[in-house]
Amino acid sequence: MNDPFRHAPWDGLSKPFTIGMRPIAPTDWIEVDARLGTYLDEKALLEAADPAAVFRAEPGTGAAQQELLDILIGNLSAHHPETHRRHGDRIELPTAGRTIDLDAGDPPLLTASRLVQEDICLMHRTGEGWRLAAAALAFPSSWRLADKIGRPMAAIHAPVPGFAGRMDAMVTRIFDNLAPSQPVERFNWSLYDDERLHHPEPHPKAWRDADGRLEPARIHVRVERQTLMRLPQSHDIAFTIRIHQGPAALLAGTRSGRLLAADLEGLDGPQRAYKGWSADADDLIALFRKGAAR
Repeated sequence: MNDPFRHAPWDGLSKPFTIGMRPIAPTDWIEVDARLGTYLDEKALLEAADPAAVFRAEPGTGAAQQELLDILIGNLSAHHPETHRRHGDRIELPTAGRTIDLDAGDPPLLTASRLVQEDICLMHRTGEGWRLAAAALAFPSSWRLADKIGRPMAAIHAPVPGFAGRMDAMVTRIFDNLAPSQPVERFNWSLYDDERLHHPEPHPKAWRDADGRLEPARIHVRVERQTLMRLPQSHDIAFTIRIHQGPAALLAGTRSGRLLAADLEGLDGPQRAYKGWSADADDLIALFRKGAAR
């Protein structure tokens, strides 16, 4: 059985609206679990329905895409041989019931995304800073690839409270100084009223009943595990995003829930507004802390 909260940022991994990066071993770069087939099936449906919504790439990114795919295949073969088996120009995924053809002529980054549960982006350095040059993005958390592709980090994160200025400079410095082939990770978390993986639009928080009371069964905690790794040849950065999520009821009233409540309580007004929690924050805090809303 999968633990939906194998990563609990509120337990001290990172604080909301902070950078919070830490190095990880190459063995931990990609996460594979029993839901591999479920994630890949959802990716395939989204790609078939609207390819431009889930994959975009700027001209000139082909070599970096191929470099990333080659590194990914090597990592999966070395560290996940039970779920990813290479046979010439094919990768067999027995637990997902899929075989991926590496010689099909598809963009390498799109092929890479068909192998893993993570979404994968390529960041490229220009005079404007680091910008989103290519991405295979099936499971965004309230953003659309069409709105972000080709834009620098400062523009991508302009709506995030506190990003402009010092934090932007810190992120740029971290990106500039990443060691080749040494991945790092960080986490985000949010709350939604369903468990859909594909969330490109801000979602109404329909988690109250007809009498206006918070209904725990309607609340789902969504954790983003993000990794960054510099590619040694192109020097672009591979940015992965893996979604973990589960019902809030599993945390309500527990030690982990109380820590989540403390993080939520520490958010200021603009931060709560950015997350869409302004009207519900006090009830959410009470729910996670005590197991019941006020």
